[in-house]
Amino acid sequence: MDDVADRKFEVLLEHLDRIAEELARLNRRQEAREDLTVIAHELRNLNESLQALAYAALGHQGPQVRRRRAG
Repeated sequence: MDDVADRKFEVLLEHLDRIAEELARLNRRQEAREDLTVIAHELRNLNESLQALAYAALGHQGPQVRRRRAG
């Protein structure tokens, strides 16, 4: 009977290890998504700045576009 309990305990530990690995993988993916969100925001700001510079170089004022802020 003791061998059966030991085996059940080992199986339970194996399941817990797989769950822990999956949680670690999901956390890495979530962190990557958060990093990409920051990068996308910075690229959007950079694009707006470059457009303003391009219009200034041409001697024109860029179009006044009101954008909704996400967040």
